Parts: sequence; structure tokens; C-alpha cells
Amino acid sequence: MFYSFPHCICRQNTEHKNMQTAVGLQKDTNFRKDFYFKRNLPENLSILETLSWNYFWSWQPEGINLWRELDSALWEKCEQNPRVLLKNINGLRLWQMANDADYVAKVEKFADDFTEYINQSPNSFGKLTAENPVAYFCAEYGVHNCLPIYSGGLGILAGDHLKSASDLNVPLVAVGLFYRHGYFRQTILHDGWQREHYNDLFESEHALQPVLNDSGERVLVSVNIRGREVFAQAWLAQIGRISLYLLDTNIAENNEIDRLITGYLYGGNEETRIVQEQILGIGGVRLLRKLGVKPSVFHLNEGHSAFLTLELAREFLAENETADFNDAISATKEKCVFTTHTPVAAGNDNFPPTLLEKCFDADFFNQLKISKNDFFALGRTNADDELEWFGMTPLAMRMTRSANGVSEKHSEVSRELWLKMFPEGTLAEEVPISFITNGVHAPTWIAPVFQRLYEKYIGKNWLEISRNKNAWREAIQRIPDAEIWNAHLLLKNLLVAYIRNKTFSKETGSKDTINEHEDTRKLFSPDVLTIGFARRVAAYKRWNLLLSDLERILKLITDADKPVQFVFAGKAHPQDNKAKLLLQNLMSLQNEDWQSRAVFIEDYDQEVARYLVQGVDVWLNVPRRPLEASGTSGQKVAMNGGLNLSILDGWWIEGFNGENGFSIGDLSEDTDEIMDANDAESLYEVLETQVIKDFYEHDENSLQTVWIRRMKDALATLTPQFSSDRMLKDYIEQIYLNEK
Repeated sequence: MFYSFPHCICRQNTEHKNMQTAVGLQKDTNFRKDFYFKRNLPENLSILETLSWNYFWSWQPEGINLWRELDSALWEKCEQNPRVLLKNINGLRLWQMANDADYVAKVEKFADDFTEYINQSPNSFGKLTAENPVAYFCAEYGVHNCLPIYSGGLGILAGDHLKSASDLNVPLVAVGLFYRHGYFRQTILHDGWQREHYNDLFESEHALQPVLNDSGERVLVSVNIRGREVFAQAWLAQIGRISLYLLDTNIAENNEIDRLITGYLYGGNEETRIVQEQILGIGGVRLLRKLGVKPSVFHLNEGHSAFLTLELAREFLAENETADFNDAISATKEKCVFTTHTPVAAGNDNFPPTLLEKCFDADFFNQLKISKNDFFALGRTNADDELEWFGMTPLAMRMTRSANGVSEKHSEVSRELWLKMFPEGTLAEEVPISFITNGVHAPTWIAPVFQRLYEKYIGKNWLEISRNKNAWREAIQRIPDAEIWNAHLLLKNLLVAYIRNKTFSKETGSKDTINEHEDTRKLFSPDVLTIGFARRVAAYKRWNLLLSDLERILKLITDADKPVQFVFAGKAHPQDNKAKLLLQNLMSLQNEDWQSRAVFIEDYDQEVARYLVQGVDVWLNVPRRPLEASGTSGQKVAMNGGLNLSILDGWWIEGFNGENGFSIGDLSEDTDEIMDANDAESLYEVLETQVIKDFYEHDENSLQTVWIRRMKDALATLTPQFSSDRMLKDYIEQIYLNEK
């Protein structure tokens, strides 16, 4: 794997040569060549430059605190981006901190820890070695909010996968796209309507380094797209010990249209998606070849990168002149594994054959030794149906040795969904789709206050212990109830302060909405049961289920003795006006009680998520069964002692034990109308008779012992089961090394 740090502590355990940096290259706002700037730091703080180039700091409380202590106001203003912070921090402040012996000592200690971490030799797992790593492909990565090339759960999952690979020292290299404008930013207008805008990532500073060859020249790959050669350069992001390569077509060698291929995440039309996925899959393989990386296995995380299998097949045929495409399929399958994340056919990328034909070079089919129709058949569920569109998931399933869903229930749904791809008479249980349930990266999502608590009562090695479910359960039970509750109260008070700050507005318009208030000093209370609901605004997520009986929910939030308050966050797709209207209706409900007990935090991202998942008492999840493939936000809440109130779908079917949270409804499925009515009734009933009752029950010492017992059970049972460390180990043992 490659590392390219300026003035940096580099890993020494690879036979590949380190890429050289491109300090001093001329900058251009249209064609960014580097993200370097000249800033003379005090000598005893110069190591901060090195630390800022690796996202390792982002999951270390001590690392985050180093940046915040430099200038807390600027840290928030620059959206927690160390590169921007170092570029813009006041010189006086820098020298003040350089003269602060305690701060300098913290910097030196963190740098030493980083050096020790980064220089450890990678582990080997059978055929997975530094020379032959896993090649992980994904369309988005949510490493940190200061690198906004993600939209939601898929990206966050990918980011957590890389972090666990780094912590467990797994030989892995990742490939994605660098979207110049990222995903849209959300603003809520005074009438509650969502407006989208985009930032130009080239106008800021990012911990991304140009990938150069041994001669110091930019590494370029090319793919023939729409009848012309399209070039892409690569950027390198260091995620601890892991290299993440991001392809970028915004370079002078391309025409204006092709420069926009990597312009927007999930933007544009079907043609944009096809050409993006050509760059990701085909261009990604060609990049690894140029870098000398020889993967032992290619992991397709969702179908967006499935074209990489065609590039591998093309390579095989070029090297084996007497072989045919069936031989190439067999050879490709041996190297490739596929994870599907979508439980409905409509959620998978599907393209009209005429559009594919336009985007692919005719010679590409010749190199594969197949006809165009045979090529199109690879992406059909029914290979003989020439009217069917081309699907990336069928392509991925045909060209990989294994396919897995992201929860046990999702694998069942997927087997039914793709049964029609297999011969008549095949039973659903015979469809070869296994499951690896998603997990989340504990150090990223567990609040520092809980991490300190674990260090106090479990030890510095609490993370290692958390990987053993029996040892972890015993360790959690040793922590005093009062300590658990006090840690939670600190986080809850922080959330309330954050809500008041984020919803304050000097101008609120003529219509009351729950995202802005002129006076927030008394908005929300840490003493009130706080329920969080944050996710993508889509019909199946059922944002309106909570308000299906308005009178009943208003009665709960206005109860004088046992009130409830709600915090919402989420984005509607820019082209989904129905979702926007649903959001607007929730935002602008003209009821004084609702306006005082509900808030909406706009522009949901990782930073917003951290406050919510760490500070709420309860996390609400009400998707329509069985459309939740897995879900990971509730896992983050559980790792911070919050309780899930959720439909039995996705991960919650596996996680719920009757004590560590609450369930809504049952496992039955019916028409949408009947399920919605039954689930709404169950939601209200569970809120009234279980959640509210347990939360407000106190013992003689005014301690909420019933609730704390549930919190500790959630911490004890769900942290080991749904960590990305466990998830990655499952991938290694069951997928990467399993060649059956």
C-alpha cells in the first residue's frame, strides 16, 4: 500500500515505493493540482502539519481535542477540517499555544502514539497480505464530515469499514471517486421547504495528496467513454493505515462534459451514473495496476463498481488468447465478492441498453469476445428478455464468487428478490446470498465521556475487551449505575445546548417551523424524555407515522408530569418533491405545543449525527417492513447507552432481546395501509405503556434504575455484536478467505 506524507512518519512495511508529494505545483481553481499551502508553524508544533494529513485523528478523542484547543470557534467554523484550521488560525494564537507547555506535551504524546500506530507491520490473514491486499470499491466514503463525499448510510458504513481495517491492521486498499461538489447541502426555508446548494470542494483545503509516479508526474488512467478517451487523476486520503484512492475527471485533458463526470455524488441522470460507474470500476482497476497493487480479492460494496468485473475479464482474455468469455467469468469470479445493500429492485441501478451502448466503446465488447446482446444479458434478471434493462446487481452476482446481504433478514429478502435469476424450480433458500450484518466503528461513534468511563472501570484496553461479548458484558455490569447515568446526562445537556444553538435564528419569517426560533433559551430540557429520529426522508421510512394520530401524540408531549420531546434531522432527495412535502408538513405543523417540543436540525451529516446518537434517550425507527436492509444509526445510539424504539426489521431483529430496547409491531407483513395502521397503534401503545413509564420511574434515591438497567443491557449486548470490528472479521473469515 502507498503512503505519501509530506514531512511525514511513513509506514515501512511495503515493497511499493512511497509516492512523492507535489509541493509547489501551481494551483488552479478549475483544475486543482494539489491541496498544499505554505504556513510556517512554530517548530514545536510543526508535527501538526503531518498529523493533519491523516484522518487517524478523527476517531481519537485526544486528536480531536488537539485541533479544538488551538481555536475552538475556528474549529467549528471550518467544519472540523484541520487543514483549513492550520491555514487560517491567527498567528498570535499559534504562538500562544506554542508557549503552552501542557498543549505541546499533548501534541508530542499524540504524535508518538500516531508514529507507533502507523509504523506497525500489517497483519496477514491467509492469502491477505501487504503484497496482496483486499481491494475495496465503493461509490461513497463517510470518513469524516470534513471530507463530504458521502450521502448517508452506505458511505458511513464504508468509512467505518476502512477504520476497522486500519485498527485491526488488515491489508486493504480502497477505491472511490472524488466528487468536486460532493453531496448537496440542505437549507430549510422559512416555510419549511428544503432548498439544496452545493459547495466546491476545490475551494477549500483537504487532506488529499496527488498520486504521482516515480518520475514525479501525475498518475493518470483512461477509459473510453462515449466514443472518446476520458482521463482521471487520483487523490490519496490516508485513513490511519489504509490508503483510499479517489479518482477525479476534472482535469484539463478532458472536455467540459467529461470533467463533470465526478462533479456530483448521485447527481445528474442515468447517463451520468453509467459513466461515473465506468470510471469507478474500470478506472479503479486500471489505477491499481498502475500503482503495482495486486489484490487477492476485490470487494464490490454495492453494485456501483460492478463494471470492474468486466475489466478483470478483459485483462484475463488479453493474457489468454485462446480463452473465451466463460473462461474469463470463472477467472473473475475467483477474485471478486459482492455486498448488496438494497432490499428492493427499484433501489438498484438499472440502465436502458441503448444508453449503455452509447457509453461503452464498441471495441470493449470485442475485447470481451461477446456480442452486445450477450453483454446486456449479463445485467438482466431474465437473460433472454431483450426488453429488460441492464442491472448492476445482476451483473455483480453473475461475476462474483459470493454475494451477501447486510443483515440476516436482508439476505432472506434478497434471495426472494433475485430468485428469478436462477433456473426454474430453484428454491429461495438455495439462492447463494449469505449475510454479514453491518456494524459501526466504536471509537468513532462512542462519545469521549463514555470512553473515559470505560478506561476508568475497564481499562485502557477497553476496545479490545469489547470484541469479546462475554468479557464485555461482565465489564459493563461493574460500572456503577450513577456513573452511567451521569455520563449520559453530560451528553444530553450537550445535545440540548447544540439544539438551542442550531435552531436560533434572528429572522424566522411569518410561518412557525421547528427548525428556527427567535428565542431558544428555554427550548428543550435535559429532564424530558428525548426521542431522536434522523434518516433519509423517503416514503418507506414513514416520517409521517408518528403524526398519524395527532391528538394522541400532542397529549404525550404536553403531559405535565411525563412529557416527551422530539429531535428530527434528514434530507430529501433533490428530485423527490413528495418527500420534500412530507418534510415540510412535519416542519410547519401549526401547533404551539408541537413547536415547543419538537425541533429539526438542518443539513444532517456526521457532525449532526454525533450529537444526536450520543445525546438522545431513545432512537425511533419505523421503516416499512422488510425494506430496512440493516440500519446502523441505532447501533451508534446503543453504543452510547441510548435505547432503540424500532420496527423489527434489519439489524434490530438480531439485536433486540426484550430488555435492551423496545420493539414496535411484530414480524408480520401485510398491505401498506394495514401495516401502517397497526404499526402506528403499536408505536403509541409502546410509548405510553413502556417507554415513558420506564424512563420516569425513580427509586428512593431519585435514580432511574429501571431505565439504567436497560441502558446497561444495551451497552453490554449490542456493542460487541454490532461493531465494525466484528463485521470486518466476519468478512475476512466468511467472505475474503472463503473461496467456495
